[in-house]
Amino acid sequence: MVKAVLFDAGDTLFRVRGSVGEAYAAVAARHGVVVAPADIEPRFRAAFRRMPPLGFPAAAPAELPDREYAWWKAVAAASFAGLSFANFDAFFRDLFEHFAAADAWALFPDALPALRALQARGLRLAIVSNFDGRLLPICDGLGIAGLFEAIVISGRVGYAKPDPRIFEIALAGLGVAPAEAVHVGDNEREDLAGARAAGLRALLVERGGGAAADRVSALTELAELV
Repeated sequence: MVKAVLFDAGDTLFRVRGSVGEAYAAVAARHGVVVAPADIEPRFRAAFRRMPPLGFPAAAPAELPDREYAWWKAVAAASFAGLSFANFDAFFRDLFEHFAAADAWALFPDALPALRALQARGLRLAIVSNFDGRLLPICDGLGIAGLFEAIVISGRVGYAKPDPRIFEIALAGLGVAPAEAVHVGDNEREDLAGARAAGLRALLVERGGGAAADRVSALTELAELV
């Protein structure tokens, strides 16, 4: 019997408001660098894909915020390679703070109704996300933090999806077995394969997509499936 539902965060429960390219370009413009969002978006995505997992298993807890900051700074530096900032450190500080605010993100319309429906059925909820410490205030600002018993962040626990250990940490926090949980996300490798490797049932959300055994087209379908 299913007792818990785990969720990915970004692009599952909420998304960047507008686009990453638009945000990067807007903040860069405030620091004297003019780029087109359509040009910076693919550069960001390529830089993001090249990065190692956002998890620092050997780091002491006090080091983690700085490690996370440096990880994202490397992404930004690669995204803007070849472009000159008068003060890149100041630019990146503003960029990092921009994405720490809930206003930079938009909750998907199906997220809150789905979470409330699952909670009303007595299911326990958690987030398992390849994110950093900003996820906590983001969820709070979006009004969903209180719906989750655990919010497990790769940057803080040392392991990033698809590593099964991040799922195991979430399950341990909830006190449920893998067979008693379902994980929902948007990425085949990180969410579908990762959760299955940890022994969970996994579902992908593909909004506007067709029906499939391991996919839902809206989070509001979950209440019937689990």
